[in-house]
Amino acid sequence: MFAWLIWLVSWGLIAVGCVFIVSGAIGLIRMPDLYTRLHAASVTDTGGAIFIVLGLTLQAFFVFDNPMAGIKVVLVLFFTLFTAPTASHALAKTALLSGHVPTDGEGKPILDSPETAQRLAKSRPEK
Repeated sequence: MFAWLIWLVSWGLIAVGCVFIVSGAIGLIRMPDLYTRLHAASVTDTGGAIFIVLGLTLQAFFVFDNPMAGIKVVLVLFFTLFTAPTASHALAKTALLSGHVPTDGEGKPILDSPETAQRLAKSRPEK
């Protein structure tokens, strides 16, 4: 009875994680510009990774009785949660530094010029 419940909960978590990742893929296609696509991909991928790792960890510990595999999967999640947001931030900042201007829902630029985008992306003010 207990193993059946663990299988059900773990596959439910994995399915929820897959829904998150598929919604991120749809966001990559449907969103209007680079910044909203980047947001859709990064948020849903980390959310999907959390649910998938929770499901896999339950299976590793309780179904397969392999705690080392569960620990390794949690470590993968730990490194993913640190590197994915950092990579998204680096991509967005590089886009701003290269002069890629964000747009609104109708495709109109939000900022006045690419120079404004570059100035906003710089870490230190110019002297």
